[in-house]
Amino acid sequence: MKTLNVSVVTPDGPVLNENYDMIVCRTDKGEIGILANHIPLVTPLEISAVRLQKGNDWYKLAVNGGFLEVHDNQISILAQSAEKPEEIDVVRARKAKERAERRLQSKQENIDFHRAELALKRAMNRLSLKE
Repeated sequence: MKTLNVSVVTPDGPVLNENYDMIVCRTDKGEIGILANHIPLVTPLEISAVRLQKGNDWYKLAVNGGFLEVHDNQISILAQSAEKPEEIDVVRARKAKERAERRLQSKQENIDFHRAELALKRAMNRLSLKE
């Protein structure tokens, strides 16, 4: 069975470079599953978990936006940030979630609600991988 070489890179450097049988991620158009010999594709990614299958095992990666490119069984994910479950600090993610929720409930005019919504999505994405 052919595999996909998956490379995940952030501004801080490479996060992952391994072969997998299948990858599932959420794009701006919905969830997509990619197998070997997929047609070329470039699409934006949502803040979500990327699921990677190798044999009968599934692995997850928290990806916070970015782009996915598929070409010749090579998948490149260029993300603003990406974390493996073992790298996620649950206490920090919970505090970020609480902080974002307080900002969203605030009545103050100087609150950047879009930024608070993104912070909440990132924190919830991290927590969902750990739970």
